[in-house]
Amino acid sequence: MANIKEVTIIGSGPAGYTAAIYSARANLKPTLVSGLQPGGQLTITTDVENYPGYENPIQGPWLMEQMQKQAKLVGTEILNTQVTKVELNDSIKKIFLDDGSIIETKTAIISTGAQARWLGLENEEKFKGHGLSACATCDGFFFKDRKVAVIGGGNSAAEEALFLTKFASEVFLIHRRDQLRAEKILQDRLINNSKIKFIWNTKVSKFIGDQDLQSIELYHLDKNENSNLDLDGVFIAIGHDPATKLFEGQIDMDSEGYIITKPDSTETSLEGVYAAGDVKDKVYRQAITAAGMGCMAALEVEKFLS
Repeated sequence: MANIKEVTIIGSGPAGYTAAIYSARANLKPTLVSGLQPGGQLTITTDVENYPGYENPIQGPWLMEQMQKQAKLVGTEILNTQVTKVELNDSIKKIFLDDGSIIETKTAIISTGAQARWLGLENEEKFKGHGLSACATCDGFFFKDRKVAVIGGGNSAAEEALFLTKFASEVFLIHRRDQLRAEKILQDRLINNSKIKFIWNTKVSKFIGDQDLQSIELYHLDKNENSNLDLDGVFIAIGHDPATKLFEGQIDMDSEGYIITKPDSTETSLEGVYAAGDVKDKVYRQAITAAGMGCMAALEVEKFLS
């Protein structure tokens, strides 16, 4: 039994690191597998202004580095590797790593997060954090009195556009069809907001700028022609994909692949398996809520093991 871990955390964003800090302080000697992108989505976020405790804006990568150092300091074993397979149904769970080793553990906390869907255009990477974002609540404040666009046609696009009207002078909503998929109440709010302008039957074909995004090239599907639109910022709102492929067929998920947990809990459909952060949360998707769920998961693990 010597090599069986008390708790193993899969994923290393705010949820994973917070779960590690709390479980280490409970003397559970956690192991954390950091995965492909240690630190998660915050490592591609530049200024963070809404994380409590910091008077001035902080850098996303710096915040994740601090959480990682704190987790290590209190006794977390951090493995910079990836999980290739899991077997979570038995009382002792098995986590297979890409270096060929296997972790045996009594409990597991899944905090693998979710990734925003991007358009996949050639120079998209260059402008991420430099005028291009997938989170209005994270970055909207930086576009006070500026011209911005939201790309998408569902609820998240509508909500992002409405949120951005608090800051931006003009918000263009660009959609490839001639009507939105968003709920009727959201559509009514968009139509009644004088700051929002619709660009229908249109795709973004190119992002243009030097260091920062300055304009976008549009392809109008109905006219079969291109045009350019000068902008200060673009928000992609075409959905998120939770990183849950590893757990398919073992844990209950919803139709979009988000892990389902019990009400007011991080407990999944499997005993001894917990989920925290964006992997189970499609509503808030904030660093602070992910960290809060990481804390909940660690406290629930401690209670379960005792």
